[in-house]
Amino acid sequence: MQIGAHVRDDDPLAAAAELDAEVVQFFLSDPQGWKAPQPHPRAAELKDSGVRVFVHSPYVINVASLNNRIRIPSRKAVLQQVAAAAEVGAEGVVVHGGHVTKNDDPAEGVANWRKLFERQHQEGGFEVPVLIENTAGGANAMARGFDDLARLWDAVGEFGAGFCLDTCHAHAAGEDLVGIVERVRSITGRLDLVHLNNSRDGFGSRRDRHANIGSGSIDPEVLREVCATANAPVVLETPPEGQAEDIAYLRG
Repeated sequence: MQIGAHVRDDDPLAAAAELDAEVVQFFLSDPQGWKAPQPHPRAAELKDSGVRVFVHSPYVINVASLNNRIRIPSRKAVLQQVAAAAEVGAEGVVVHGGHVTKNDDPAEGVANWRKLFERQHQEGGFEVPVLIENTAGGANAMARGFDDLARLWDAVGEFGAGFCLDTCHAHAAGEDLVGIVERVRSITGRLDLVHLNNSRDGFGSRRDRHANIGSGSIDPEVLREVCATANAPVVLETPPEGQAEDIAYLRG
């Protein structure tokens, strides 16, 4: 069981040392912008550190979108994030599943995801695995409910798509966390990363507001069971002031 957290992007290794974390996740560029990531000043240290590294892509990326002004930059941004992630020795790049608008056919959004993987497969695949993350809400989301996830995986699974499970998102989407690891693997055949977060809001709220493990609407013991059974690295995206306590609780 290797546990860590989403940390500041300027010095992830210092943050890992402060938290006694074995895993770190961070942004390589503005999470709310389209600018390409710049070379990380500590890339060599990150590669040689022994700490497991994951990169979270910007939130603006929406591969599923039917709007060319969003979808085309999104595809380009994914490739830029993957290239930059390889330079820091990352094991995966987390990308939200995205959505189409209420007047669009969700099947077209799924097809757009397939096109990304299909085209990159023809180029030899991604240098760093792309890990699609389940989401909490949004109309016509690609990876909110597990029925949605199964439809998406039918389209991209054959190309080696990775999966990141977020417990707060699943709870907010109305997915029971008891036995969720088994259910994920029955759909995707894999679980590459867990975002272990409690939720400030109730079951099925469709609100993405994270809380520390010992607070929120999810039973902490259920979260610890997810951690114990995942057989995958665990990243906390909980409020920073409580992350050290969260890690200690899970290890306990």
